[in-house]
Amino acid sequence: MCPRLLQIGPFTIYGYGLMLAIGFILGSYLLTSELKRRGLDPNLGNTITLIALVAGIAGSKILFLIEDWSYFLADPVGMAFSPSGLTFYGGFLLATLSIYLYLRKRSIRFFTVADAIAPGLLLAYGIARIGCHLAGDGDYGFPTSLPWGTDYSQGTYPPSAAFRNVPEIAQQYPGGIVPDNTLCHPTPVYEFLLCGILFWILWRLRKTLQPKGKLFMLYLMFAGGERFVIEFLRINPRIAFGLSEAQLIAVALLGLGLYGWHTLSRKS
Repeated sequence: MCPRLLQIGPFTIYGYGLMLAIGFILGSYLLTSELKRRGLDPNLGNTITLIALVAGIAGSKILFLIEDWSYFLADPVGMAFSPSGLTFYGGFLLATLSIYLYLRKRSIRFFTVADAIAPGLLLAYGIARIGCHLAGDGDYGFPTSLPWGTDYSQGTYPPSAAFRNVPEIAQQYPGGIVPDNTLCHPTPVYEFLLCGILFWILWRLRKTLQPKGKLFMLYLMFAGGERFVIEFLRINPRIAFGLSEAQLIAVALLGLGLYGWHTLSRKS
């Protein structure tokens, strides 16, 4: 793992931050390209990207603080202003709501822009996951003996810490401590590959899929489905029905996508 890619004097380039920036830049470029093709002002893409950046970070932090409420109450300032602790779904939900309100104020159809956003958003998410992989921040999966199992001992959250409160894993090792060099599923890489394939499908369908909104509904189904599957390999705690919080949200997105797809198909 390589949390710090490069350090020049007091300046440090972090793997996660770099991949996040690349994801935003590429997503913004694809959005601008699509807006232009759809006959909308391409400058709208810069505004939407800015809204997504600000609301996305705020929403990610808010959901993280809610998830770790007891720690937040113990150290509210430290938790609130810590650079770590960003939860994708919180950012996605707040950013989507903010963009919807902005477009409504400007009398621009949400689904027209949402369809333009969908392919780039899926690809940007996959690229950001490579940042999680480089950081080794605990987004990896369970120990594995597969040939591509990855050593996260140099990450910011090594296995000895990540599996400390996962007794079904820890009890398999002497003293209940998982060695830091234990090979684990590189689930961020899995997500990157899945998102790459799903992006390609959305990109191929973007010119032909009608009516407006169906591409975005397909994005919701893709994004919810891939996350639901990947979570079975990850260490997140199960909170209801044997599912993690991320899986419950993923199910909601998948259901919303299916409902929206059916509704739009019936209307068309």
